[in-house]
Amino acid sequence: MNVLFVCVGNSGRSVMAERLFRRAAEGRHEARSAGAAASGDSAEPVVVEALKEIGVDASDHVPRQLDEEALAWADVAVTVCRDDVCPATPGVRQIHWGFDDPWGRPIEDVRVIRDGILEAVERLVVDLR
Repeated sequence: MNVLFVCVGNSGRSVMAERLFRRAAEGRHEARSAGAAASGDSAEPVVVEALKEIGVDASDHVPRQLDEEALAWADVAVTVCRDDVCPATPGVRQIHWGFDDPWGRPIEDVRVIRDGILEAVERLVVDLR
């Protein structure tokens, strides 16, 4: 199963979801991430730090723009942002998880977001079996 994690900038929530899903899926499923307004050349440093704390490396992440190619690849699109800002994923089965944006937040807050995403990812991996 190809799972696309989507948020606005592809530098925070969707990065965490993609990397955590890859680890949890243990090669049984594929994961990518993208953003409706992807920018910059790396993930948010606090996101990289929060993931590193639990043994997940996201230091090589480069934000990717949500486009037709990404949607065509996906069997499922998981939006991980709040309803008022989440991008649409037309033509793809969509699952929605509403998580706060980690941008500009202290590491303590990002850990809470990370742990919530981790729980959701682990449930999704079980559901996709």
